[in-house]
Amino acid sequence: MRVGTVKEIKNNEFRVGLTPDNVRAYVREGHTVYVEKGAGTGSGFKDEEYAKAGAVLLESAKEVWDRSEMMVKVKEPLEEEYPYFHEGLILFTYLHLAADRAQTDALLEGKVQGVAYETLLEKDGSMPLQVTMSQIAGGLSVQEGAKYLEKVYGGSGVLLAGVPGTPKANVVILGGGTVGTNACKIAVGMGANVTIIDINLKRLEYLDNLFGSRIQTLVSNDANIENAVKNADLVIGSVLIPGKAAPKLFKKEYLKEMRPGSVFVDVAVDQGGCGETTHMTKHDDPIYIVDGIVHYCVGNMPGAVPRTSTIALTSATLRYGLLIAKYGLKGACEKNPAVYSAINTYDGKLTCKNVADSFEGLAYTDIRSIM
Repeated sequence: MRVGTVKEIKNNEFRVGLTPDNVRAYVREGHTVYVEKGAGTGSGFKDEEYAKAGAVLLESAKEVWDRSEMMVKVKEPLEEEYPYFHEGLILFTYLHLAADRAQTDALLEGKVQGVAYETLLEKDGSMPLQVTMSQIAGGLSVQEGAKYLEKVYGGSGVLLAGVPGTPKANVVILGGGTVGTNACKIAVGMGANVTIIDINLKRLEYLDNLFGSRIQTLVSNDANIENAVKNADLVIGSVLIPGKAAPKLFKKEYLKEMRPGSVFVDVAVDQGGCGETTHMTKHDDPIYIVDGIVHYCVGNMPGAVPRTSTIALTSATLRYGLLIAKYGLKGACEKNPAVYSAINTYDGKLTCKNVADSFEGLAYTDIRSIM
């Protein structure tokens, strides 16, 4: 198969879909790999390393898109990339379609086979292509939240750990999945008072056993969320429903009850955000203030640490990419049925139910009925 990767064009996105080691693995199995020159520079990978691994280096992204049967990326394609779509192209990347009708329409019109990292679900319930970036985003959420609590950024001037004789900061985490758990680890490690809220009682039991008396766990409902956030210095939104728009748990009315200068970090922004006042921001302009509350809603948080993020992500995606390259998408599904769950668009049809449920007028088609 002809496999390609290009330089990401999203604002301050320095990750890359394939490392030189990944290229070597594809080439070893007989595939041709096209790499846009400079694609890996932001993650510390030189063109010379790709060439040594066996890649064919091309001058422009268009050349790579045109020649590739499978495009391996990190982030969803932007509008400037839609003209590169061609029928039958396998696009293997994060798509986050539930928050992006324009991209969804473009993939359907182009009859692109959209294979989304974030919806791939293994039979044991794990999400191997989501977990690594969720781990990184969870850790970063507290790191960035602590930064923007500084007064110079409009924050309340609170140090998460406090010092002897002063109160510790209150951190509230909405969602106890991978993002929330990793945020909790960092917040506890920094010495904050941590409350974590989730709808799943078994997950709360797990978190109680993991962190013990260092945290407070609460069942997710409007009353518990409101009571927790009004005393919070930092709120982390880490809610995920695979392929579906995030529920709006953090209400606009809560902002006026909170201490001015408190911070809300919405890690769920890629899926539309879990805050009613959320809109996506970029690394070079990451915050805005609503009703005195600082909002950090960067849509590609792991892009801030691209070397770590790229190595972690591609270590997870490689085995699935090699499977698709060797057997084709249909054959890969037969070898590992989990791949079915990652297919969001196919031959002009929308094949992810949670995405279809997020939009009016888009019909869902079971991928097994058309492949």
